[in-house]
Amino acid sequence: MNKRDNPPRGRPEAIVRPAAPLLDVERIAPRAELADFVDYYWLTRWNLREPHRQQVVPQPRVHIAGEGGRLLVHGVSREPFFRTLTGTGQVLGAAFHAGGFRPLLRASVSTVSGTVRTGREVLGIDDRSAARGDDPVAALEEYLLRVAPEPDATATLVTGLVGEVAQRPDIVRADQLARHAGLGLRSLQRLFAEYVGIGPKWVVQRSRILDATAAAHAGEPVEWADLAQRLGFSDQAHLTRVFAQIVGAPPSEYRRRAGNG
Repeated sequence: MNKRDNPPRGRPEAIVRPAAPLLDVERIAPRAELADFVDYYWLTRWNLREPHRQQVVPQPRVHIAGEGGRLLVHGVSREPFFRTLTGTGQVLGAAFHAGGFRPLLRASVSTVSGTVRTGREVLGIDDRSAARGDDPVAALEEYLLRVAPEPDATATLVTGLVGEVAQRPDIVRADQLARHAGLGLRSLQRLFAEYVGIGPKWVVQRSRILDATAAAHAGEPVEWADLAQRLGFSDQAHLTRVFAQIVGAPPSEYRRRAGNG
């Protein structure tokens, strides 16, 4: 099967609701030569009568997005991500695997964390023509191929570990992940700084917050105290505090805003 016939889902719960009306997000799988590095491309289109400020919960992955005639590299950020959308438009971006940007950067991914810089600044190749192509996906892929990343077994390992965290809500602490990986905690921290750009504690907690966000989106009744315990928070107040810091509202209030109760 052509990989593009089965595009990945990503984590749609990272898009904070309510989303803008007429906001469409399409996810497109990468060509085979880039599949070790790029998880998916995302194409966001909108047609709005009024400006809309959209929030996205940052995840442990680097993005490259075409904006203002440039390709911009968005390093992993601890801060909430906002973008004000107006009129009609679209943006294409590449979402890298958790360890997938290291083979392009050829340096510690922590060096770009919390920054937004042009492709030329980060990767050393002029990005301007790629950001203006008639076929934006093809232009972006040609640009990434010019960077000439090579498969990296450690990058694959790190991507797998972050994937385990996303799929296993029973992993609630970084030391659990270290034991699962057969590493000491400090070794895991160094590995994540080099390949992900942020520490394993952040990665684990962010994944559990996205689990809580998914529960708020699901429309089913939620016992927040029970969910907090299952997700590794000390109590409901702890979950509420962290959730509000990241998403912008306590879980129960956010659930109401999302139209689920």
